[in-house]
Amino acid sequence: MRKKRKTNPRIEWLINELKRTAREREGPIWRDIAKRLEKPRRHYAEVNLSKINRYSNANDMIVVPGKVLSAGAIDKPVTIAALSFSKKVREKVDIDAGSAGKCISIEELMTTNPKGSGIKIIV
Repeated sequence: MRKKRKTNPRIEWLINELKRTAREREGPIWRDIAKRLEKPRRHYAEVNLSKINRYSNANDMIVVPGKVLSAGAIDKPVTIAALSFSKKVREKVDIDAGSAGKCISIEELMTTNPKGSGIKIIV
């Protein structure tokens, strides 16, 4: 049985870059995220802001291998990297968490922290 390819070229490219960064920079967290993104889309994580607020501390870097949804509130300044965000999440993170919270893509986090140190995966 042949392995099915992703139809979204961005995700295909992201998986390859995550694996390459894990090999070159010895960051096992990127390989873990790549394996999660190789699964079918119906298995991607969908995480609410309330869950991120519950399991994170101030100034944490959080990775969600999927989509972040806007249910709940966040009261800590955290950096959230995800494959995608719902429309309200960006303004909730900026307003509710003060101006220190921010939403970025997984690609941006991978370039700023290639070793993957100090990152939490929330699914």
